[in-house]
Amino acid sequence: MKYEWKPITREPDVLGESPFWHPQERTLYWVDIPGHKVRRLAADGSEESWDMPSEPGCIAPIAGGGLMIALRDGVYRAAAWCAPLQLVAQFNHDTATTRFNDGKADPMGRFWAGTMYEPRDQRLAELYSIDLRPGNGNDGQPVVQLKAGNAVIANGLAWSLDAKTVYWADTTYNIIHAWNWDAVTNAMQGLRVFREFPAKPAGWTPGAPGYMGRPDGATIDSEGNYWCAMFDGQQLLQLSPAGEILDQVEVPARCPTMPCFGGDDLRTLYVTTSREKRPADELKAFPLSGHVIATRVEVPGLPVNFVKT
Repeated sequence: MKYEWKPITREPDVLGESPFWHPQERTLYWVDIPGHKVRRLAADGSEESWDMPSEPGCIAPIAGGGLMIALRDGVYRAAAWCAPLQLVAQFNHDTATTRFNDGKADPMGRFWAGTMYEPRDQRLAELYSIDLRPGNGNDGQPVVQLKAGNAVIANGLAWSLDAKTVYWADTTYNIIHAWNWDAVTNAMQGLRVFREFPAKPAGWTPGAPGYMGRPDGATIDSEGNYWCAMFDGQQLLQLSPAGEILDQVEVPARCPTMPCFGGDDLRTLYVTTSREKRPADELKAFPLSGHVIATRVEVPGLPVNFVKT
């Protein structure tokens, strides 16, 4: 299939991330992490930004209205757009070196968020689930569980079509992991490598073989395939449930960060991108860097999962 990409935002983000399509509002949401903004674009083309007190690593819609937002120090909720932020769970990581990054809601309605260790020289990133559902066994308080660790940058979070596998990537080490997952008990076991990619060779230049980029954000389509943005690789990869490469989709930005499916038929593929700290010649060659871009696809995606409270 030929993919025809177009920008859908007027001004670029520094580093766009965490897009999702809200079906009831017919609106695309995403964040600009270093820009400290949550952003949204309605189907009529109106665009809005909401300033955050620190970097919003990821967001997810709440059933009944509002947003879950993972900021540098913890997870917050807002009852509506631009409503006051209410602390849900604070974490004890060192906010001078660690912040929240990729995350979303699971099929059962829990909110998951992973951290990144900004010096990138130790495996100190972790993945948490935060359960706000009534009757979760903790007297109405959020149940926070550490689900995984030993990573540098949490990314690529997704669940399989049958909700029996959870995927999680460590961008720095070019690897996507998978676990068997029990949706009811939230237990993970059977850690394995879903797909590993070669590191960037010394002296590598764009267009040369031997490097595909690093796995960043991800989503699942309605056939159960895993779509992953390959940061620094100018492409998305469509991987089968067995980890096989089904398609390599070139994008008009060197650093795509995360895909999501949207539109009324879930056949519009949206991708956030980055221009943060990219060289001037690259930005000249890829002027859409930082924009949210979109194309039409044949196989639809899945509706976004809502956080249940």
